[in-house]
Amino acid sequence: MRASEKAYQALLDEIVDGTLTPGTVLAEVEQAARIGVSRTPLREALSQLRKDGLIEPQAGRGLIVTDISVDDIVELYELRQPLEQQAARLAAARGDTQIFGQLANQFREAASLIDSGEAGIRAYYQLNEKLDLAIEDSLSSPYLVAALKTLHLHLSRIRRLSRSNTDRLKAAAVETLVIIEAIVDRNADLAASATHLHLHQSLKFSLDATQSRVATNRVD
Repeated sequence: MRASEKAYQALLDEIVDGTLTPGTVLAEVEQAARIGVSRTPLREALSQLRKDGLIEPQAGRGLIVTDISVDDIVELYELRQPLEQQAARLAAARGDTQIFGQLANQFREAASLIDSGEAGIRAYYQLNEKLDLAIEDSLSSPYLVAALKTLHLHLSRIRRLSRSNTDRLKAAAVETLVIIEAIVDRNADLAASATHLHLHQSLKFSLDATQSRVATNRVD
């Protein structure tokens, strides 16, 4: 792995999981030393993160981690609904039912994972990422896959809004299991409908969580 790729992946992971919170200043010298690369590859990594929309310049502060606003969430879900519903339809038609059957078995154990603490919650998010990849691999549509990958880059941050709400995580796991079972059954209409319901519930929770966070920050 090139030094710039190492720096990019390290910073990306920390932005997505919330270690680098919105507003965090990413000073070149400090970040290069912390990650263990020189400033040139660090600049390349920062340039890519800026293209991704995950960091932005702020006058007098340099580059900072972007925030997630209510408008951002609404716009992402407006794009997410048609893309993921179509992806679910195609996965039901083209996907490897054995792979999705294995994922279904894993999602049936999701509640136990979520109840097992922070490591289990991390494993649950990794399971969602496995599902995303399985769906992408089944599409045979490079354009749709590219669009989904860009979308998921930002959605990964939004998913973490429910990290501390185990009830929502468990409900989301049940909703997702219905999607996977529909894919296994080759039921494209049900897969799309279940995706629509899941995204409706996810959007509602994400908006509530974001509005609550904004209100709390105003009080502080």
